Amino acid sequence: MQSLILASKSPRRQELIRDITDDFEVIVSDADETLPEGISPEEAPVYLSSLKARAVAALHPDRTVIGADTVVILDGAVLGKPRDPQDAARMLRLLSGRVHTVITGCCIVRGGRERAFSECTQVEFYPLSDSEIEAYLATGEPFDKAGAYGIQGKGSLFVKGIRGDFFNVVGLPVARLNRELRGFLSEG
Repeated sequence: MQSLILASKSPRRQELIRDITDDFEVIVSDADETLPEGISPEEAPVYLSSLKARAVAALHPDRTVIGADTVVILDGAVLGKPRDPQDAARMLRLLSGRVHTVITGCCIVRGGRERAFSECTQVEFYPLSDSEIEAYLATGEPFDKAGAYGIQGKGSLFVKGIRGDFFNVVGLPVARLNRELRGFLSEG
């Protein structure tokens, strides 16, 4: 497989893409990630991953670029990265004892061609006490993660179950991306 560019600063995505290839470079996109009016929460991750991949591909048209974006959706609303500890606590209280949806959008771009897709995983949390939430906030883990938790870290202690791809919740649906990438490269 040829050298790839991952248009993401996420250390979790960088670690996961190594399951596909060690031959990649990270170039972070400077694309404006403002969502257009009327875009649904379910469409947002594909839209944002496409923006990131296209912005980097414009500077490297002869390379294969992968963009990705993950959102947590509850009751039709996106729970992004928390602004502060109070916002993180609010999100965790909302997720407590409930099922939410995690969608990661991926976009592969090379030489004017692109392929975009999304993967969806359902995650159920146990009911959380205020002391559990406070202890989790004290770890510092929730502050750079959509929905204010990391399933691959201490946030795993809240998860009653998942339906779908675990790695999608971490931030990159590796198995699906591998298949999509191989198909994309064989077409070009």
